[in-house]
Amino acid sequence: MSTSSRSPCDASGPRAPRRVVALGGGTGLPSVLRGFRSLRNRGDLDDVVAVVTMTDDGGSSGRLRRSRGLPPPGDLRNCLVALAAEEDLMSRLFQHRYGGTEELGGHSVGNLILAALAEQTGSFLEAVELSSRVLRVAGRILPATRDTVSLEATMEDGSTVVGETRISASGKRIRRVSLRPSPAHPTPGVLEAIAEADIVVLGPGSLYTSIVPNLLVQGTASALRDTPALVVLVSNLVSEPGETAGLDLAAQLDVVERHAGGRFVDAVI
Repeated sequence: MSTSSRSPCDASGPRAPRRVVALGGGTGLPSVLRGFRSLRNRGDLDDVVAVVTMTDDGGSSGRLRRSRGLPPPGDLRNCLVALAAEEDLMSRLFQHRYGGTEELGGHSVGNLILAALAEQTGSFLEAVELSSRVLRVAGRILPATRDTVSLEATMEDGSTVVGETRISASGKRIRRVSLRPSPAHPTPGVLEAIAEADIVVLGPGSLYTSIVPNLLVQGTASALRDTPALVVLVSNLVSEPGETAGLDLAAQLDVVERHAGGRFVDAVI
């Protein structure tokens, strides 16, 4: 479904896209990045930038947020592995998850490595950059914001639920989500990447908890409205309870653009 006529072009007419920005989180964004990694390795793309939602508060990520005061590393870790030059020993090591119920149980090695590097360097961003070098990542991975934020949802029944995990578990229809506290400031490089992109891809992923949170970071929605890039929303193949159940494609697009403060999507897949 096309909603606009914008397309990447130069003075000589249409050209193949060379710079891609992908926004999202969860398991959807890494799936898209694996495809872009293949194109980048083949020489068909010049640059791939992943902008990752930072509201995860469950599992290993949530525990590290609470115990170490770190941004949630899990979605970033998955994106690092998805863009790694090869899914070799180091990639498998990053994804290894400890079993059991003791203190290490449930933690991913990659999350702990990111936490250790952040403490050693004093910078979570530097931890991500160092891990990118180790894994020989074919692109750049940026958290949507460096601020410590939580997701807040206003439900159709008027109630308010705070926390991504609690929102997902509530089973209620969501009316609107916001970041707490607000405003959240974009990570340096995010707005510039969107402005310079040929194509921007949103999703697939959970509508309210993976895609929309990126749009709530200060300046991101306006950057998406202003970019000359072709902006594509990739919808999920099936409805997700509490997220897209009962919503057709037009309604999902409306949710995205309402949270962004205006129209900016050119095509829906």
